[in-house]
Amino acid sequence: MEKMNKNPQTIYSWRAPLRPYKKRSPLIIRFYLAVIFLISTIIFFFGDKILLIPIWAVLFIFYVLTITPPPDIENKITLFGINSGDINVRWENLSFFYFKKRFGFYVLTIVSQPPYHFHLYLVVPNEKIKNKLIEILSQYLMYQDNPRKTFVDRLTDFFSNLVPDEEEEETQVVLEKLRKASL
Repeated sequence: MEKMNKNPQTIYSWRAPLRPYKKRSPLIIRFYLAVIFLISTIIFFFGDKILLIPIWAVLFIFYVLTITPPPDIENKITLFGINSGDINVRWENLSFFYFKKRFGFYVLTIVSQPPYHFHLYLVVPNEKIKNKLIEILSQYLMYQDNPRKTFVDRLTDFFSNLVPDEEEEETQVVLEKLRKASL
């Protein structure tokens, strides 16, 4: 995943998916449909039928993001800042960074200086790369263990908790135990 680049300005680089991704079973689509049908029924009976179009459009976006794995991109830390895909952000525009875990990946969040508070989200595939990034980025930015969450972060966490989490490995272990017990 990680590699050293021959460019003398590159301090560290790694390849990772564009966004955290977890392959979901068809049950998640049933969950999305149940929620949308409930909301659509409520809106239909209140008489605002035109609102059904954006609701179903959002369902389609969730469906596409759920079944489509993201492409891998190369993220770089350079002497001048951070390069992720086609986005370059200079050190003087950045304020602090922190990590959170989503779908088995660490997500490095880098926050820019006020007044804009632009957030750059980079996927970190494993603990080794995370530790290396903390070591490197701490020389340029402030590391926060418990950052203050923005409204969007709190909203994302709320909706992430609504989606049922599927633990396929645990299910396989339980099924295997049941098979052994029945023999």
